[in-house]
Amino acid sequence: MDIAESVLELVGRTPMVRLGRIAADLDCPVVAKVEFTNPGGSVKDRPAIAMIDAAEKAGLLKPGGMIIEPTSGNTGVGLAIVAAQRGYRTTFVVTDKVGIEKVDLLRAYGAEVVVCPVAVPPEDPTSYYSTAERLVRETPDAFRPNQYANQVNPEAHFATTGPEIWEQTDGRITHFVAGAGTGGTISGVARYLKSQNPAVQIIAADPEGSVYSGGSGRPYLVEGVGEDFWPTTYHPDLIDRTIAVSDRDSFLMARRVTREEGLLIGGSCGTAVTAALVVAEELTADDLVVVLIPDSGRGYLSTVYNDTWMAGFGFLTGEGVVVGDVLGAKGTEVPPLVYVQPDDLVRNAVALMHEHGVSQLPVAKNEMPLAAAEVMGSIDELRIMEAAFGDHGVLDRSVNDAMSPRLPTIGIGQSIERAVELLDRAPALLVLDGGRPRTVLARADLLAFLSLDPVRIDPATT
Repeated sequence: MDIAESVLELVGRTPMVRLGRIAADLDCPVVAKVEFTNPGGSVKDRPAIAMIDAAEKAGLLKPGGMIIEPTSGNTGVGLAIVAAQRGYRTTFVVTDKVGIEKVDLLRAYGAEVVVCPVAVPPEDPTSYYSTAERLVRETPDAFRPNQYANQVNPEAHFATTGPEIWEQTDGRITHFVAGAGTGGTISGVARYLKSQNPAVQIIAADPEGSVYSGGSGRPYLVEGVGEDFWPTTYHPDLIDRTIAVSDRDSFLMARRVTREEGLLIGGSCGTAVTAALVVAEELTADDLVVVLIPDSGRGYLSTVYNDTWMAGFGFLTGEGVVVGDVLGAKGTEVPPLVYVQPDDLVRNAVALMHEHGVSQLPVAKNEMPLAAAEVMGSIDELRIMEAAFGDHGVLDRSVNDAMSPRLPTIGIGQSIERAVELLDRAPALLVLDGGRPRTVLARADLLAFLSLDPVRIDPATT
């Protein structure tokens, strides 16, 4: 009988499928390696088994021990499956950009989940890397697989994923495209494919802002791909090209693949497919592009596949009059976002408000273009006035000590009715476009627009 002894035997041997609709107008065929058919729902099942096997063999993981790992979710699920089979306890550390579905999934396997802020550097004590290291030190019999440095990670793909792709394409593959998170998948597959044919081109699909494509690692919204440091499991000497892809293009492509190909794929899969189409457009019918689809879209139903979430970050535009129409009615290009850094003096923030004729300023770390996660709070003229009236020394303190909560956000494509609703409770809104802060929309801006253009607003929504 063809019956597996355990769920772990079901990992690997994943199918490949032609993306016939998405790439219909291209001469070069584009084929997807569908890794979400693994029992844990992602490509990360492969290194999860390999890393635990190696740890057991080396005596690093003892019966009843604790597995602790920072993860974007998928590696955690793979490790949780192994742990369930072998009797280990698990604790996973994730960032606060990870969707609730992934957190709930990890807990469903019996794992403890610790959530950390995403908008901090790796060396910060509150980062998910630092938190995981601290938990390992504090926990008896703890083992951290360390997917970012454990060379068993790329070795797992050299031993399984690479050979499968070579065999399934009968050695005809000319270009391989995959996202790079830890770098284990793309590096392991690359080494195998190049060992069979050195001419095979390896392309890394990378989020804008990630270090792999020249960014500083500042926050972006795509999960599970890109990095803010250089893991040793990423082997840049094997990578022939890196293509940066925006959050907007990643998410919209994921939704397009789902609706046109019937493949429910994750956000980072959209990153990879976008890059694959860029590559395929340059090629001929004699070439073959294989793109790795690392996971399913089931972990992104509250984000990438939620219209409200997408619109709130400025990725979708609704019907009727929207926030973008209000900004466009100013007659000139909307000025760049005016904001202050947390270390600036309150006195200087007040002067900046007067210079630009505004009553509120966002408080954010770093330079433009900002990520939404880098906005820390706001400075409000009225609150500063009230505080300075009681204590004039407030003006010479840092903004960090005097700031108010963050301004509510609204997507540039959301309705004017939604803007009115939010401005009923706040003096101004931070407008997001493509996931990034673009400008501030004040009550006066909306009132000026309404006075020029008779827009009908449903009283039931305000």
